[in-house]
Amino acid sequence: MTEIIDYDEMFRGYIFVDESGRGNLAGEMIYTGLKIIGDVSFADDSKKLSPKKREDMVEKIKENSEYFTVVTTSEEIDAFGLSAMIKKSLEQIINNFGKDEKYLFDGNKKFGVENPNLETLIKADSLVKGVGAASIIAKHTKDLLMLEHHEKFPHYNFKENAGYATKQHIEAIKQFGFCAIHRKSYKIKELENFENEKMVNLLF
Repeated sequence: MTEIIDYDEMFRGYIFVDESGRGNLAGEMIYTGLKIIGDVSFADDSKKLSPKKREDMVEKIKENSEYFTVVTTSEEIDAFGLSAMIKKSLEQIINNFGKDEKYLFDGNKKFGVENPNLETLIKADSLVKGVGAASIIAKHTKDLLMLEHHEKFPHYNFKENAGYATKQHIEAIKQFGFCAIHRKSYKIKELENFENEKMVNLLF
């Protein structure tokens, strides 16, 4: 018989960490650390939820937790590299809650963070309610920012693609060029020979 693991019990008392926007071609990367102080048993992996469902959950999660969110801009990612900014985000969360706390981070890499209290778990956002709750805050924060960017740069339909490298998004870049929130250091095969000469005014 396969043993059923209670991950919520295994990681009780931890600070839970997840992100949104790490793989996006545009916009901010969001990392959220979360400490449960009430009931977040209703939480789930944010990727499984619609924007409306995340919006319905996010305030209840905030009422039942202490949380800290780190926002990294596309300019910072281009300047310092993605891995360096992930490390910085994790370290800021650890500094906020304290180095002696235990942390659970969704994934399988620590990105050079040397704190021995940082642990990783693949698919933690689906397996652990606290990580799912952190993912919902991070994704909701990302959603709101992308709606603001959509108002400024409607050509790219950020309200629908959220900054991900969808076919429609890539075609919009080919037509209009990059805008100020695009991560120009990202290498996209479909844009390998693209010359950014159009709508340079959007860079300012």
